[in-house]
Amino acid sequence: MQSNFKNPKKNAADPQETAIAVLGWLANEPDMFGRFLALTGVEPVQVRNAINEPAFLAGMLDFLMNHEPTLLAFCEASGIPPEVVAAASAHFSPPGLASGEY
Repeated sequence: MQSNFKNPKKNAADPQETAIAVLGWLANEPDMFGRFLALTGVEPVQVRNAINEPAFLAGMLDFLMNHEPTLLAFCEASGIPPEVVAAASAHFSPPGLASGEY
């Protein structure tokens, strides 16, 4: 499926922009979006409000980061490098035990 999420003029390094790009991509991948909703327990009608919640964005980015084929599919479709997605994920996620920042 050809995607229209490539936009070199946008600042893809902005964590919020990256998260919005991920949501847009997921919304255009019905099977993947359904899997994400099922795993998170978020209802489709809740997504509009949830996009303003850092915990939702963290969960959505974690969903992508925890499955490399999905991450790479998003990166290929959007033109956003995996490192940018990882940085956005780190921005929205609290530090874990392995980070040394707890």
